[in-house]
Amino acid sequence: MFIPAIPVSHAISAMNEEAPTVCSEVRHGTDEYRQTVALRDELLRRPLGLKFSPEELAQEKDSFHLACRQGGTLAACLVLEPMSARRIQMRQLAVAADFQGRGIGRSLMGYSESFARQRGYREIVMHAREEAVGFYEKLGYRREGGRFTEVTIPHFVMRKTLAGGGEAAGGGGAEPL
Repeated sequence: MFIPAIPVSHAISAMNEEAPTVCSEVRHGTDEYRQTVALRDELLRRPLGLKFSPEELAQEKDSFHLACRQGGTLAACLVLEPMSARRIQMRQLAVAADFQGRGIGRSLMGYSESFARQRGYREIVMHAREEAVGFYEKLGYRREGGRFTEVTIPHFVMRKTLAGGGEAAGGGGAEPL
């Protein structure tokens, strides 16, 4: 089921005008998808000397791609990769430099949690970059285990149980990554 774009609950000021932040699913292979790849590449891959391969991008076809736009401009994106019927992994949250510190990342996180919950997922896991751990903790994610290196930088496993959807959250503990 494709979930249509929805306005996020608050507007963010840009150039003295109020422009709503609209978050939506992005279909793999579209021009909008290619824009999200470019943003992720610019902010997350290139600074580490990495580049997406065609094979890596082809493997993303079974993932969910979410993005927030403000005034029609791509502001943020992330990838949700199903791991099991109840668990989904969040990957590569990227917020464009001009939109950082303005609540767009928090808005996209809220949208992604609702999106996952509506599809029956009860837990989100991620490998969070060390410098982003505090951001995720403020949103209710908890750190598990010790620090490890991934793509040359320190990360931590983090997870959050999603409540709602008519089922009790948790129920048997977290599945291992």
